[in-house]
Amino acid sequence: MTITVLIADDHPIVRDGLRGILSAEPAGGEEGFEVLGEAADGAEAVTLAERLRPAVVLMDLRMPGTDGVTAISELARLGNPARVLVLTTYDTDSDVLPAIEAGATGYLLKDAPREELFRAVRAAARGQAVLSPAVAGRLMGRMREPAREPLSQRELEVLALVARGSSNKETAKKLFISEATVKTHLIHVYAKLGVKDRAAAVAVAFERGLLGS
Repeated sequence: MTITVLIADDHPIVRDGLRGILSAEPAGGEEGFEVLGEAADGAEAVTLAERLRPAVVLMDLRMPGTDGVTAISELARLGNPARVLVLTTYDTDSDVLPAIEAGATGYLLKDAPREELFRAVRAAARGQAVLSPAVAGRLMGRMREPAREPLSQRELEVLALVARGSSNKETAKKLFISEATVKTHLIHVYAKLGVKDRAAAVAVAFERGLLGS
């Protein structure tokens, strides 16, 4: 029995490497793999998944054009039965959480050993959730964190200007508020993000996807 796979990654060398690894003869009587096709971006991945109907899609996240999360969401909207196993370099909250929320069955990092990749693809094909140890640890850590109040729209505006290098005085001028009000907003931002200074606030905001990428 073989598990059919579609590879979605914008790097040809990565696609070639994955195809070669998955095409090798499995050991110990385990299921083998058949690579049905390759996609260079999310839109192509959706098109091929609809046409080829693979059991598992190995999906990179950051691709030009249509990204991986958008492709995962579209496959879910279409009711495509393929299980999506994210295979990426990134394990930040702003990458992991949207992918899982979009419907990914698993999340694996590209530095995983080949045997771990094989186990993950087989588990995904069975519909079992698969998370790399680093990602699982990150998610557990978030679950243990006390829930924090989200940033208000004004706090996000202040933080976005700070991230661009604006001083409190410049931020106040751009938002037509007082400098004291800017300082108050930043105090609230620090408390909500669990940080102590501007640099840490900006770093955490980017990591959580609050300020885009």
